[in-house]
Amino acid sequence: MENQLSQITIRGYKSIRELNSFKMKNLNILIGANGAGKSNFIQMFSFLHNILALNLQNHVIKNGGSETFLYHGGKITDSIFLQFEFGQNSYECTLEPTSDQSLFFSNEKICYHDYNYPNPYCTTIGSGHRESALKTDSSKSQYKRMSDYVINAIKSWKLYHFHDTGFTAKVKGLADINDNGFLRPDASNLASYLYYLKNNHKSHYDNITDLIRQVAPFFDDFNLRPVPGNENQIRLEWSEKGSDSYYNAHSFSDGTLRFICLAALLMQPEDKFPSVILLDEPELGLHPYAISVLADMIRFAALKTQVIISTQSVTLVNHFEPDDLIIVNREDGQSVFRRPSPEMMEEWLENYALGDLWEKNLIGGRP
Repeated sequence: MENQLSQITIRGYKSIRELNSFKMKNLNILIGANGAGKSNFIQMFSFLHNILALNLQNHVIKNGGSETFLYHGGKITDSIFLQFEFGQNSYECTLEPTSDQSLFFSNEKICYHDYNYPNPYCTTIGSGHRESALKTDSSKSQYKRMSDYVINAIKSWKLYHFHDTGFTAKVKGLADINDNGFLRPDASNLASYLYYLKNNHKSHYDNITDLIRQVAPFFDDFNLRPVPGNENQIRLEWSEKGSDSYYNAHSFSDGTLRFICLAALLMQPEDKFPSVILLDEPELGLHPYAISVLADMIRFAALKTQVIISTQSVTLVNHFEPDDLIIVNREDGQSVFRRPSPEMMEEWLENYALGDLWEKNLIGGRP
């Protein structure tokens, strides 16, 4: 897909002092010790989405001010530079701190390649502003096509969080039955999305429920219907094998509910996939067998779209190839990202599984 990331440059962001033109593949598995910088890499996309949503100032202040985002603070780092290349197009920005602990754009630039022309056309869209000029720029007719393309590309990079399975988690509550265009990043519309798949993509729905039964043999099927007395809303209900009773999402264990969210995301119809799926520690709370099924789903999704995940699970890593890995180490106070070299891996893999090499600290990524 043309909106998938080809390479990323990050400088001065949190623990990432310098990551230059790092090439991205269809499947990217970040491994490393706690605090190495995996989550900073993933959360950088949340930072980007707040830029796009014109919510940068609010996001920065809520998360501790500019000092929190600058590598080792403003005394060490004077700016953050981000560049995202997708196909022959790109978005980049340089952010500098203000006296009130905020950030402003000292430069913002887009490059757009129309295939009628041999080279991408790049333009600076402003400096000195506190919120992105992308949407302002798109109001100018001469730049509208460029800005709209970049905006749509960034919007298609989706960061999903299914960790909240507490009593008040949105996935357990009521959802608008027509909120089914895509699975929301917090799975708050899971019931309406499964209802849509059951009625419009039955084979995909059946694949999802079959996988859930592999991990939770007690599960029979979902009971997907409008809430009695309110046809505009729906909640997640399900039935157990051998029982006529229906249960709601509160009856699922945390791990089972997270697996259901992951199955709906990774096994959905191809035309529903975002161009990039980002997940931080998707194995949280899953049984080892469920993790092996998750690995199969991740590999399947990576045939359809680009997948970027961080993980702490040796079991999950054992299901992938060395080329899939990005090893993250903390060296001299900064996050360092490397792909394992084929020469290094060939001899070791004769004796160990990939996750074992990580666990034994033979490839790095451990404390």
